[in-house]
Formats: sequence, structure tokens, C-alpha cells
Amino acid sequence: MEKGMVKLSVMYPNQDGKKFDLDYYSNQHVSLVAKLLGDSVKSASVEKGLGGNAPDSPAVYIAIGNLYFESMDSFHKSFSPNAEEIMADLPNFTDIEPVVQISEIVL
Repeated sequence: MEKGMVKLSVMYPNQDGKKFDLDYYSNQHVSLVAKLLGDSVKSASVEKGLGGNAPDSPAVYIAIGNLYFESMDSFHKSFSPNAEEIMADLPNFTDIEPVVQISEIVL
């Protein structure tokens, strides 16, 4: 990643009684998002939570998806027209309400 790039992080809190299908998310949802957003996505990653800061504590997030864009303008131009279709796919893999953060890469 380069300084000044924009990172979209979508974090799924690890909550008892909630579902999250990591296989679907990694293989179907990420492919859908990549297809819809096209070349505006410079890089992507999926993280699986393994643990918290205390020994043997559960991960705060069951999964985190990250997308990297050249700029906020690039993010908005690609994401806004496709947001409805992307959000409509969420029930296929989770019933968790994600936490979203947009960040600028500074280092």
C-alpha cells in the first residue's frame, strides 16, 4: 500500500448466536465486490479473527475485509452506484451488522 491511498475496512464483530460463513464471504462475496468495483480496487484482503489481546480470549472481530483505493473520489465513484447490490448480498453469509471504517494510509 502507498501513502495517501484509501482503505475501506468492513469488520464483523464476533457475537454469540450470530452466523458468519467465511467460505462464502471469501469466495463469493469478495468476487462479487471485485467484479462490481473493477479496477478502482487496487488491493484486497480478508482476515479471520483468531484471538483477543488476553490469552485464550476470543477475537473481537470474526472477520475483516479490506479494500484499497487510490483516492476517496475513486472509492465513491465505484462504490456508490454498487452499494445496494453489495449490501443485498450480506444475508447470504451473515446476520452480523458490520462496522465500517474508511482510513487514509499514512505510512
